[in-house]
Amino acid sequence: MFLSKSVLRFFNKQSLMQCLLLVVLLMGPFVLAQEQTNYYLIRHAEKNRNNPENPNPHLTELGLQRAERWKEVLKHIPFDVIYSTAYHRTFETALPISKERNLPITYYDSKKLYNKDFAKANHGKTVLIVGHSNTTPQLANKILQQERYPEIPDSLNGRLYIVTIRDQKIFSQLLSIE
Repeated sequence: MFLSKSVLRFFNKQSLMQCLLLVVLLMGPFVLAQEQTNYYLIRHAEKNRNNPENPNPHLTELGLQRAERWKEVLKHIPFDVIYSTAYHRTFETALPISKERNLPITYYDSKKLYNKDFAKANHGKTVLIVGHSNTTPQLANKILQQERYPEIPDSLNGRLYIVTIRDQKIFSQLLSIE
């Protein structure tokens, strides 16, 4: 029997029903709530432009400082996973957050990132994705299923796209963090 006889004697039938109703009312929203998926998308920090022929430059000192600032700006976000392209500048931008949270950085192909498999694998998670000026807004648009955000000028490194999927509705906002 679920409840002992002594507990049943303590409660009369009406008070037991009231307690059960209270439990259902209090727990219902948690049980019935849809999971929420949160994507935080940033462009890599300032890259070294000394050699225009180098396709994979590291961050500048200013870029390393911005990567540390991203860690501070996002310190209260409980990331489940961190994605970065396989370039020094994106990896180095994600690294301070990765180290602080003890989360590995997973490489992704920016041309193949957002699809049904990726959405399913990250459903209900909070995700950081570090990309590029020409891929970050495109990725936000793919998640949103509409063309809302244009390509970022190459001189801007402080944009934060937040895309939230909840109850099959998609919300977004764009913040400028300088």
